[in-house]
Amino acid sequence: MGGRFKQDRRTGGALLVLCAAVLLAAGGPAFAGERTAQAFPANERAVYAAVGEPTRAPIGWSEFCLAYKPECDTKPSAPRDIVLSPKVWSDLVKVNDWVNRSVEPLTDLEHWGVVERWNYPDDGKGDCEDYVLLKRRMLMQAGWPREALLITVVRDKRGDGHAVLTVKTDKGDFVLDNQEEHVLLWSETGYRFVKRQSQSNPNNWVSLGDTRPTIATATSSR
Repeated sequence: MGGRFKQDRRTGGALLVLCAAVLLAAGGPAFAGERTAQAFPANERAVYAAVGEPTRAPIGWSEFCLAYKPECDTKPSAPRDIVLSPKVWSDLVKVNDWVNRSVEPLTDLEHWGVVERWNYPDDGKGDCEDYVLLKRRMLMQAGWPREALLITVVRDKRGDGHAVLTVKTDKGDFVLDNQEEHVLLWSETGYRFVKRQSQSNPNNWVSLGDTRPTIATATSSR
C-alpha cells in the first residue's frame, strides 16, 4: 500500500532511540474518554469518523501478529482519547515528520519479494504500513495509550489501498500519513476511510461509516 510525499532517508536505530527518549522525557499526554461522531451535532460530525460494525482484520495485521506475538497479546481495555494540548500537537508533528523523512519508501515486493508484509522499517526501508507501525511504536514508547493510536485502512485519492495512523483526541480524529507532510483532521485528507483497529482491542477491527463521495469502492481484504 501507498508511497510517500518525499524521500530523505536517514539511519534508523540510533535516531529512533533519541527521538523516543526526547518525547518520553516530556511525559505522556493526558487522556479523556472516547468521543465518537454520534455524540455530536451534525455540523461537528466530520471531526470524528463514525464507527460501524466489526469487520475482518487486514491479512497484513494478522501475519504481523504471528511475527510479533507479544505486541498483539493484549487484553481488552477502555477507550481513551488524547487531550490535544500544544505540546501534544507538537509531538505528533515531530513524530510524523521524523518517520517520513527517515524511512526510504519501498514496496513489499521490492523489499521482501512478497505482495504484502507488515513490518517495522528497522533497516530504514518500508511501505505505508511500516511507517504507521513505527509511528505507533514511538508514541507508545513515549507513554501514549495504544487505545488512541489506531492503524487505519483507507482508499487514497487514486482509489488505491493505503494505511495511516489515526490519533483519537478530544478535538477530533487526526491522521499521521507518509503521503502527507502535515498532520490533518481525518475529514481533510481526501481519503475514503474503510476500517481501523478498535480502541478497546487492537486485534479487533471496525468498519468506518465514511459516506463522503469517493472514486472507488473499498474492499475488505486490505
